[in-house]
Amino acid sequence: INNFSSSLSLLLTASPPSQKTSMATCVDCLRSGVVADPLSKDVPASIYDFAELSSAYHHSKNEEKDELWHRMREEARKDVEQEPVLGSYYVCAILAHGSLESALATHLGYRLATPNLPGPNLAEVILTVLLDDRAIRKAIREDMKAIKERDPACVSYVQIMLNFKGFLAIQAHRVAHRLWLTGRVPLALVIQNRVSEVFAVDIHPGARIGKGVLLDHATGTVIGETAVIGDNVSILHNVTLGGTGKCSGDRHPKIGDGVLVGAGTHVLGNVKIGHGAKIGAGSVVLKEVPERTTAVGNPARLLGGRNNPIKLTKIPSFTMDHTYE
Repeated sequence: INNFSSSLSLLLTASPPSQKTSMATCVDCLRSGVVADPLSKDVPASIYDFAELSSAYHHSKNEEKDELWHRMREEARKDVEQEPVLGSYYVCAILAHGSLESALATHLGYRLATPNLPGPNLAEVILTVLLDDRAIRKAIREDMKAIKERDPACVSYVQIMLNFKGFLAIQAHRVAHRLWLTGRVPLALVIQNRVSEVFAVDIHPGARIGKGVLLDHATGTVIGETAVIGDNVSILHNVTLGGTGKCSGDRHPKIGDGVLVGAGTHVLGNVKIGHGAKIGAGSVVLKEVPERTTAVGNPARLLGGRNNPIKLTKIPSFTMDHTYE
C-alpha cells in the first residue's frame, strides 16, 4: 500500500513523462493493481516510442501548447485522487502519454484489437495517421469541445476519451477514411468492421465527416459510403444515413452544417439536408429538407408546409432542442 501511495503521488505531480511507461508495464500494473512510476529508471523502453516513426511527431512537439490536453491530464489526476483504484488504468490511458494523439491512438488500438490484430500494431497505424494529418488533429479537438458543450451528461474531457463511444467511433472513422483515400482499402474496412462490432456504430470509410460532430449515445448509427456530414452536426442514436436500394454511385444523404438529427431517424437516398435544419425523432426522410426548417414524420413533412415552411432562428445542433419550436 505504501509503494502504491508513493508512486501514485509522484505520478499525480509529474509532468508528461519523458521516459514513458511501456505497455507491458501497464499490463502488469493492471494485473497487479500497482501503479508504476513512469519516470523510474527501471521502467523499460515504451512501445509508445512508435510515435518516433512519424516525422509529424517532432513537429507536433513544437506546436502551440495544447490546452485541451493539459486540462485532460489535470482531470485525470483529480479522478485518480478521488478513485485510486483507477490509477493503473489512467496511467496507461492518459498519464503515461505526452500528447492527446498518443493517448487516443493507444486507447483505440487496444479497444479495436483482436487476437490476430494486436493492439500495438493497430495503435501504431492510428498514431501515424493522426500525426501526419493536421486536419484530423484539429477535428478531434473540435469534436471533444462539441460534446462537452452540447451533452449535459458529459462531466469531463477524460470521460469523452475513455467512455464516449460516439467520439471514439468517429475518430476511428477519421483514420479509416484517410486509409481509404490513400488506397489502403483492406485495413480501412477492417477498422470499420471492428468499430461496428465494438461500438455498434457502422460508418463506411468512404463517408466524409466534418468537425465539431456529436454522435450522442451513438448505438445503432449507420452511415453509408457516399454520405457527407458537415461541420457542427449533432446526431442521436439509431440513425441511418443510407441508400434507397435502387441506386448505385452517389446514393447517400448530404447533411449540411449545424443540422440536428433526432433519434431513430432514417434519411434515405442522395437527398440534401440544408444548413441549420432539424429532423424530428423517428422521421423517415426521402426528400430534400431546406435550410433552417424542421422535418417530422413518416414520410417526413416540413412544419408549415413545403411552400411556406417555418424557419428556425437558432442553430439546432447547438441548442439540442428536439421540440417543434
